[in-house]
Amino acid sequence: MAQPARPLRADAARNRARVLDVAYETFADEGLSVPIDEIARRAGVGAGTVYRHFPTKEALFTAVIADRMGRMVDDGRALLESEGPGEALFTFLRSLVLQWGAADRGLVDALAGYGIDVACAAPEAEDAFKAMLGELLRAAQEAGTARRDIDMRDVKAILVGCQAMQAYDSALAERATGVVIDGLRPPR
Repeated sequence: MAQPARPLRADAARNRARVLDVAYETFADEGLSVPIDEIARRAGVGAGTVYRHFPTKEALFTAVIADRMGRMVDDGRALLESEGPGEALFTFLRSLVLQWGAADRGLVDALAGYGIDVACAAPEAEDAFKAMLGELLRAAQEAGTARRDIDMRDVKAILVGCQAMQAYDSALAERATGVVIDGLRPPR
């Protein structure tokens, strides 16, 4: 029978948290191509420390993405309360494109499936994100503010496309996102 994992020593837990923070910042700024050795250097730890916690770059990125996607899910659920069911979806999409997408290339790459298959690497995070996106869409459809002929997959594809525009031209991405959001609303 397998023994339960021992809790991390305080210094090991601090190093792990530092590596995750630096990895997040690095992936957000530069995308997924940054080597683990560079992340270790920036975190002020040896590469062995990184590999002890995250045996592969994919494991490190998976931990970062799972954390960030969890935060997006929390944000989406909070929007249902603060914005109401009719507008939460649209506020969420704007936020993902114009705030998260502008600041986090790694997350944009993950949602688009570039460099990592989130569904395989972090299936719980991907499932929670899709469920929350579907929940936002259903709430908007029930409130009469979103078209009924679209589904969660359509919305995710639209999201990925708008985020891709952010890297191309941020001013155009803002304008195009507004146009796309208007297109998600039911015809008058």
